[in-house]
Amino acid sequence: MRSIMKNFPIALIYSRLLIGFGIILLSIFHVHHYSFLAITLLSVGLLTDIFDGIIARKLHISSEKLRRLDSGIDQVFFISVAVATYVQCPDFFKINLIKLLVLGAFEASTYALSYIKFKKEIATHSIGAKIWTLTIFATLVEIMVHCESVVLFEICFWLGLATRLEIIAIVLTLKKWTNDVPSIYHAVKLRQGKEIKRNKLFNG
Repeated sequence: MRSIMKNFPIALIYSRLLIGFGIILLSIFHVHHYSFLAITLLSVGLLTDIFDGIIARKLHISSEKLRRLDSGIDQVFFISVAVATYVQCPDFFKINLIKLLVLGAFEASTYALSYIKFKKEIATHSIGAKIWTLTIFATLVEIMVHCESVVLFEICFWLGLATRLEIIAIVLTLKKWTNDVPSIYHAVKLRQGKEIKRNKLFNG
């Protein structure tokens, strides 16, 4: 039983791969009630993202490897949802192509910088990035329902740029690769060799 519980957070992480690909299939085959089904699956995916880390920390099995896996699959999950949304609402992506490319470039730069400096992908799981994830979720829901988003997308865009810039600053500030760095303030403290406090539910 204990062995099953230890594998549960990993199962939650990998479930997002299945959920993401499932949403793509629903979109490609234009199933009835696509919006309802896709939003339901997207919501389940978001919940798995929230609870995989919480459960892992409760079981004292949170590790660098697990946090890196979580970050990587998060990327695949949201890219899958974006692809599915593009199939359903291509005009939104055409209208906002420049902003989407800018966001993508900033996101890619955080990974590139981390690989160049530490030979590892980022897994900062910063507070700002978590808030941005919620705005991405809300924006995707609006697009799935209406095939457009104005105010929410603007918030998502600018918050995305701000949080990517903070992650770049975190990577540049850290002397060694570290997962779960809540903010640039915490990165500075780590650089100074000081201990930082992490939220027991959302970091560590």
